[in-house]
Amino acid sequence: MTSSLIRGRPRRTRSHISVRVAHAVLGGVAGLGWLVLPGMTINTDVPVAISTDAPVAATAQEDEETSAADLVLPLVVVGAAGALAGYGYIRRTRRARTRTTPGGPHIPPPAPPLTELDDRSRALLAEADNWIRTSREELSFAEARSGPAAVASITQAVRDAESELTAAFRIRRQYEADVPQDETSRRHALAGIVGRCQEAGRRLDEEAAAFDQLRALERDIGEALTVAETRFRELAGRTATAETTLADLAELYAPSATASVTGYAEQAKDRLVFATNHLNQARQAADLDEAEAAARQLRAAEGAVAQAAVFVSAINRLATELRSAARMVASALTGAESELSGVRGTPVGKLRSQVLHADTVLTSVREELTGGQPYDPLDVLRRIVHVLAPVATGRAAVLSAAARLTARSAAAGADGFVTTHRGAVGAGARTRLAAARELLDAAPLADLVRAHTLARQARELAEQDVRVHGNPVAGADQRASGVSGAVLGGILLGGGRPPSFGGPRTRARRGLRSP
Repeated sequence: MTSSLIRGRPRRTRSHISVRVAHAVLGGVAGLGWLVLPGMTINTDVPVAISTDAPVAATAQEDEETSAADLVLPLVVVGAAGALAGYGYIRRTRRARTRTTPGGPHIPPPAPPLTELDDRSRALLAEADNWIRTSREELSFAEARSGPAAVASITQAVRDAESELTAAFRIRRQYEADVPQDETSRRHALAGIVGRCQEAGRRLDEEAAAFDQLRALERDIGEALTVAETRFRELAGRTATAETTLADLAELYAPSATASVTGYAEQAKDRLVFATNHLNQARQAADLDEAEAAARQLRAAEGAVAQAAVFVSAINRLATELRSAARMVASALTGAESELSGVRGTPVGKLRSQVLHADTVLTSVREELTGGQPYDPLDVLRRIVHVLAPVATGRAAVLSAAARLTARSAAAGADGFVTTHRGAVGAGARTRLAAARELLDAAPLADLVRAHTLARQARELAEQDVRVHGNPVAGADQRASGVSGAVLGGILLGGGRPPSFGGPRTRARRGLRSP
């Protein structure tokens, strides 16, 4: 249905044209009148003789001047009318060419290339994941001070944001699997990813003011400082213990068993050095009643303390997982034999070749276990589970338990790496990690094997991103003070600002003047 604005404009245009044409015709008629008028006033009577010569000469000269004036004036009028008509036509034509109001031609802007939309969606996935990780970290400090009930609504906001991000990652996985295939639908899919990420950020931004009011860092930072300092001292002791634990693990198991946490004790110390500096600066600023500066320094310190805890927990978790895996190896081998006994004797075909391959892998595992050398229990379970998954019938429950243990271990390791290196890790690693997490509670053995594979891919992609990113901070002093690790871990944003609870509008509301 055409709007009244669009319907009305052509009539007005025609009316303007008619007025201008009428003006031009009227001018022409007037000019013609001036041309005809002299002819109508010429005297046709027979001339009468004049007795004197002088007056005759004067009269002739006067007639010539009058005739010239009578001819010039109409020509001027006609010229003026023509000029006015021409001006109106030119103005009308120019206005029609430059018209932008309704009724004029509308040319929509060209759609951005699909690659540009893809880049934007991947960038937003990584950013939204960082918003949520940072918000969870600061929320833990607020909860330690105020209790779970006080932060219940804010906790729900974080969960809502997590749900939006989970949906965005699902769309991304389908997109990477070429679902859908036509360009229009793929554009819609990318728009869906962007929309979900934006909604996650909006939900966090919505609660940022209430969260700041709850923490009240600018009004009373004393209790928050005490919570952070208590966690710091606790972690300092745990870091020393974790370093000893890692050394013990290196003696008990093969090098591959501890490869995922190599250097973690040193990185925990690096974060604690950074936390020490900023906790001291926060305390000094608080003593000088510089509330905003104290809050900024505290947020930087809290981020470092939280990441130091991730490094230390990863070492301790791996030690527990390796002990559990070592206890499970014998029963997993027995379960594998039970599964194979049910399918042996299968006619020649794909299943038979899979059984033969499983026999080969199990023989290799037994040789490794009896060889007298340290081995990697988690890797042994992984090999057993992966080779049995295509032929298992479910009669050996221990295989599912083994698959869940290895998958959870790989996913936790990848998640910790992303958390502590989120300043460099992109969307590819995070997308696979999200897919792995969704499969961890699955019952089918094949799904658990898939979860483990995705988690390992996530870790590999994250490590690759870090290598490509390189050292974000130059200078030995900054590396020694932990600034380099803090930037890599996303503890400091561009310009030395510590991120806070919130989404894109609020997460950088506190800025550090000097790291």
